[in-house]
Amino acid sequence: MRNSPLKIGDIELCSRALFAPMAGYSDLGARYLARLYGAGLTVSEMVSAKGLIFENKETQKLLDKTEIETPFAAQLFAHEPEILCRAVGLLPEGIDIVDINMGCPAPKIVKNGEGSALLKDPVLAGELVAAAVSGSKRPVTVKMRLGFEMGDFVADKVAREVEKAGAAMVTVHGRYREQMYAGEVDRNAIRKVRDAVDIPLIANGDVRTLRDYERMLTETEADGVMIGRGALGNYKIFADILGKSVRRTEREDILLQIDFLKREYPERIVVNLMKHHVSAYASGKAGVAKEIRDRVHHATNYIELFAIVDEYFS
Repeated sequence: MRNSPLKIGDIELCSRALFAPMAGYSDLGARYLARLYGAGLTVSEMVSAKGLIFENKETQKLLDKTEIETPFAAQLFAHEPEILCRAVGLLPEGIDIVDINMGCPAPKIVKNGEGSALLKDPVLAGELVAAAVSGSKRPVTVKMRLGFEMGDFVADKVAREVEKAGAAMVTVHGRYREQMYAGEVDRNAIRKVRDAVDIPLIANGDVRTLRDYERMLTETEADGVMIGRGALGNYKIFADILGKSVRRTEREDILLQIDFLKREYPERIVVNLMKHHVSAYASGKAGVAKEIRDRVHHATNYIELFAIVDEYFS
């Protein structure tokens, strides 16, 4: 089956390795690099359905995409089906897929009954998918976790509900909300979700190398793998998966990310966003990683940021 193309609805992907949506990380520059290196799909940062309805400018900006992001998914969060239905109808041209967030563990999201809080109510999860399907002709997908409380495995039940409601694909992060990002991913639990549904199943969590990717596919029998934190500063992982050689330097990648961010944000925001990204690139710099992180943490402007890039990534 994995020799055939992965399809979401009628949309065919060029790779079974997808770039995960991450608030504050999967910005335009990061997504461009992921696609440049071969990611089969990129997804927007988490977007508020209510923000779209109220025409919030910052919310709308999160849906901007680069010229090579096709297909491109918008990830929305909501807990009211009618709100979600209205929001998907307002999505701009260029959005190919609607993804519903049912996995975010952030307290401010959970407190509103959104993100991973939806795992407590499989019926509502299905109603949200049905609302999104009715409000748009685009394929609707879901990203979730194994469950809310540690050990209370409900992902199989939620997956069945969203499939029944019309979801075209489900992605499962192999942790519970209670774990946040600690502990090991449970591949066996993801495998149970694979057995529960017939739609494509994408496995997510702790994939940083080609070997991790292959192990995830083998042990979960998933149709594809979504890579998030493991791709930060390591976008070539998508090329590794496709068996393609990489000739670009880290410095070129960092400068490209900065260039994309400069088109959208003022200097202060660009510098703050790049602190996370440069710190991720620093992970591959044995002996100076902490030094780089310390310096970039205190950067306040482009001059300081570029000085760090030139010194450590030339």
